Amino acid sequence: MSMSAPGKASRGASATLVPVILITSLFFLWGMANNLNDVLIQQFKKAFTLTDLETGFVQSAFYMGYFLLAIPAGLFMRKQGYKTAVVVGLCLYGIGALLFYPAAQVQTYSLFLLALFVIAAGLAFLETSANPLITVLGDPADSERRLNLAQAFNPAGSITGLLIGKYLILSGIEHSEATLAAMSAAERTAFYARETQAVQAPYIGIGIFVLVWAALVALTRFPAVAEKPVEAASDTPSIGWTQAIAGLFRKPFFMSGVAAQFFYVGAQVGIWSYTIRYAQVTAGLGERAATDWVIAAIILFLIGRFAGVALMARINPGRLMALYAAASIALLLVAIFVGGTAGLIALTAVSFFMSVMFPTIFAMSVKDLGEYTQTGSSLIVMAIIGGAILTPVMGAISSAANIQLAMLVPLVCFIVVGLFGRAGAARGAGGVTVAVGGH
Repeated sequence: MSMSAPGKASRGASATLVPVILITSLFFLWGMANNLNDVLIQQFKKAFTLTDLETGFVQSAFYMGYFLLAIPAGLFMRKQGYKTAVVVGLCLYGIGALLFYPAAQVQTYSLFLLALFVIAAGLAFLETSANPLITVLGDPADSERRLNLAQAFNPAGSITGLLIGKYLILSGIEHSEATLAAMSAAERTAFYARETQAVQAPYIGIGIFVLVWAALVALTRFPAVAEKPVEAASDTPSIGWTQAIAGLFRKPFFMSGVAAQFFYVGAQVGIWSYTIRYAQVTAGLGERAATDWVIAAIILFLIGRFAGVALMARINPGRLMALYAAASIALLLVAIFVGGTAGLIALTAVSFFMSVMFPTIFAMSVKDLGEYTQTGSSLIVMAIIGGAILTPVMGAISSAANIQLAMLVPLVCFIVVGLFGRAGAARGAGGVTVAVGGH
């Protein structure tokens, strides 16, 4: 009898190993999709001769998919279970990636935006289901460690996406307006066609890989808790959506958190979306060299997340976030008013200080919500619509003035985030857990 318990534990661990690997990979896959957009903005600008405002619609289409599908994905997961939601998410992701082929064939920007919307719809299912699923796959005592490990794969996916974009999508050919004007109509048409179709092979490859992964997940046997409806697995009665939303609107600190998340995501997405453009305009770099600065920003983001987790053992999370927001504002002032290589370094360094903001805002906002926690979490996730709205605002300012002044938008965003951090610190909203990775 005394020997059977370790045997059962070993069999239990081995039974969840493959499911954990399959689900952990999802954090890599959505990180890759998110940051490929930063390259697509530059590529579409060149291929379709777009303004900075028009390129901002890449993020609008993408984050609108998250926004519109966040609640439906949560409801689907509750009814059908974690595993089914993951399979649906992967299928949508794969289909959206494959839609890049017809979009490139007809060379229509709006079809690319539709494809990105479908990809993001799939990611809404994946992000809604993968985070809680990792926590229930295995020993509950190790759930936080598993989630931290899984989320560490997210920035690895982000860097991979940028490298795919740099070497497989961006050609490095950047004709001036004068050169394009000197070309014949046939030469210009051929150039635009080549640049448009450069996205086909990478996205077809991604689409096929993701659909194969969906099949692997579907065919793999998961623990029962992952297969059955989430509602059936929960012992906690849930209140209705209408009642929950009405209750949340009577919680001013929570609603401030939703606003802070809206502005934070708008700042993060906007800065990364236009870093390549900033490097080209203010530092005179080519598109491939400029992409390296986005990669550097992601690396700093990951380092900052680990540093933030360590610092929060000593500093109130709200106070630390307020300090990080102040540092981000100072760096953006350099990016706005100095420009050049110094401004580019400052803009890149902002990513270190952005690192703790998404999870800290999330954790502080939903802390002590009780029966409103699930609905509150969905509203916080929906706040990423800030990336869809504020990125085009930055593009509009860049088109009307210049890319340096466009950085005023994230500067204002960090003022809002800093004020929320101060409010949280004054409220005593400490003891939050910040996971490594994620947004």
